[in-house]
Amino acid sequence: MSFNQEQSAEKVNLAIQHWSQVAGGLMPLLHEVQNELGHIPKDSVPLIAKAMGLSRAEVHGVISFYHDFKYQPRGRTTIQVCRAEACQAMGSSQLEEHVKTRLGIDFGGTTDDGKFSLEPVYCLGNCACSPSVRIDDDVYARVDAGRFDEILQEVSS
Repeated sequence: MSFNQEQSAEKVNLAIQHWSQVAGGLMPLLHEVQNELGHIPKDSVPLIAKAMGLSRAEVHGVISFYHDFKYQPRGRTTIQVCRAEACQAMGSSQLEEHVKTRLGIDFGGTTDDGKFSLEPVYCLGNCACSPSVRIDDDVYARVDAGRFDEILQEVSS
């Protein structure tokens, strides 16, 4: 979903109206903006800060602390490679390099076509079946380079 600047500002303003008078409303406000726009526009930070009675630094601190909040739009599909110890012991470092090469992006990046974003994750709770990958809400076990390519083909079609 893509919005022009005016539509984005409208979505941010609606979230501000909804949450600015709610004690502790910053997090739900940021979640609403993130869900509506796919990211939190940097130019909305001063507006959000003013409405919530916070400094821009405080709002930025929350956005940058929580990995779900992004300043840039993410790809339509999010791929996460587990980097926890159990997965590393079973080859996730090699898998990670393969995924980065295959997609042509590093962690935190989005492919030029806007199809995929790549993120590290530090445990998917699937340690007995390492290495693991999550693609959107689906977790895949015992993933190696070949299996990743098969999964990528499935989610691309």
